[in-house]
Amino acid sequence: MFKNNSIYLILCIFILLSACSNNKQITDNTLHESDSINPKSELYIFPGLDHGLLQLPINIYSFKEESNNKHKITLHFQDNINAIENLGHTVQLNFSEGSTITYEELTYDFNQIHFHTPSEHLIDGMTFPMEMHIVTSIPAKDKNDVPHYLVIGILFKMGQANQFIDEFLNLIPKDVHTEIPLKTNKVKLHDLFSINDQLTINNFYHYQGSLTTPPYTESVKWFVFKHILEASPEQIETINAIEGNNARHIQGIFGRRID
Repeated sequence: MFKNNSIYLILCIFILLSACSNNKQITDNTLHESDSINPKSELYIFPGLDHGLLQLPINIYSFKEESNNKHKITLHFQDNINAIENLGHTVQLNFSEGSTITYEELTYDFNQIHFHTPSEHLIDGMTFPMEMHIVTSIPAKDKNDVPHYLVIGILFKMGQANQFIDEFLNLIPKDVHTEIPLKTNKVKLHDLFSINDQLTINNFYHYQGSLTTPPYTESVKWFVFKHILEASPEQIETINAIEGNNARHIQGIFGRRID
């Protein structure tokens, strides 16, 4: 009888453990489905959890985009890039003062452009070889405030040589943490695309997010350009050789609206 009771007890424990395992699997799958993240990508979503739930970059699902015509952008743009820097972790182009962008009654100053290789954002699960960020900002008002940013993301695929990139590629300083001044009209963002014509909300994915580098501040309005631009393999490889693979892992969406 004791033997039969032992077998019965072992069987009950096995059934209980199996039930707990199944419940955990359902819970985990529910989490991943709500964030549109494959369970195998679990490690990708956790790096940003210490900072909040609005972290960057994310995988943008184009077929889930919500139509919204409420956004309005106003540009006061002077195409004046006055310096180029090799920061080691990225290549950066700096703007002169004077160019601004207004969104939701707030006016942001154009600060700089920098690059990530490969891309930080994914579109429908696809990574691109390079991404460019045009960074604009509003300084913090006081010690209790944080800077506010509006960042435009541009994705690149390999193709024809890009005129804009050609204008500065051979001017990048070879030494890390070195800045070189640029003559007026030497490097022109207008040669990348007609910024005044194409900077409309219908051409972008928009959502609320963060910086992708420390301190990962969650005060960023993101506009990711839908049209994928081209750069030659040589151009992309040259930038990558300088800055290395500097893309942050994708983060969870956590119910954010993309429109």
